[in-house]
Amino acid sequence: MKDKKVLVISTEVTPYMPESDISFMSFETAKTAHRKGIQTRIFMPRFGVVNERRHQLHEVIRLSGVNLIIDDIDVPLVIKVASIPKERMQVYFIDNDDYFKRKAVFTDKKGILFKDNDERMIFFTKGVIKTVKKLNWAPDIIYLHGWMTSLIPLYLKEYFKGDALFKESKIVTSLYDDSFKGILSSNLSKKITFDGISENKLNTIKKSNFLSLQKLAVEGSDIIIYGSENVSDDIKKFVKEQEKPTLEFYSKEEFEKPFMDFFLNKIM
Repeated sequence: MKDKKVLVISTEVTPYMPESDISFMSFETAKTAHRKGIQTRIFMPRFGVVNERRHQLHEVIRLSGVNLIIDDIDVPLVIKVASIPKERMQVYFIDNDDYFKRKAVFTDKKGILFKDNDERMIFFTKGVIKTVKKLNWAPDIIYLHGWMTSLIPLYLKEYFKGDALFKESKIVTSLYDDSFKGILSSNLSKKITFDGISENKLNTIKKSNFLSLQKLAVEGSDIIIYGSENVSDDIKKFVKEQEKPTLEFYSKEEFEKPFMDFFLNKIM
């Protein structure tokens, strides 16, 4: 398995964020694969709640200094990196002061979604893929956790289509109950079409709510894993209709063996 590579892309990873289904599973599944000899790299947003000093984040100058165009605006991309203690796994952080410096994740103090969450998601999506391209690191598996990664399958297959680095990559999505109320943005589709992605590829997210984003991720994925026990019946029905290989939910105490069996036999 030493030649195999897994790119883990997540909204949350312990120990950098508080423990949740997403942060726990992102870390534990990456660690499990890593200990089996699979090369593993992790990407996440550098939210303002991440303590840079405590976790010894530092900027990677050779990867930073790129501007990403988000809805016709140039936005500087900063890449920071840290190493998870005892595991020798590198975690790359996608950063930008305008999008991620605030001391909150997705909502303000009143629990209202930030108006630029759509742009933050597009920025994170393009930032991860462009950085992996710059590293020239071709993953066998691209493993997604959290709704903020929902655009990655779409961008890989449309915006970055034909890129040889990802030609053989399989996309795995873990589904969680990390839902939000309302819609992300009424302009999400417009901002995505600015990147040259056809509007007919965006029918699933005409309403950019949590369910539609999950459906978009499922449509573009090769394999589905249930990371939470309480995933909605609507998305479970949708997954079943897609007829894709699926791993059901296992508790934190039970997941390791079925996960690795599934990973090695169904995915690799």
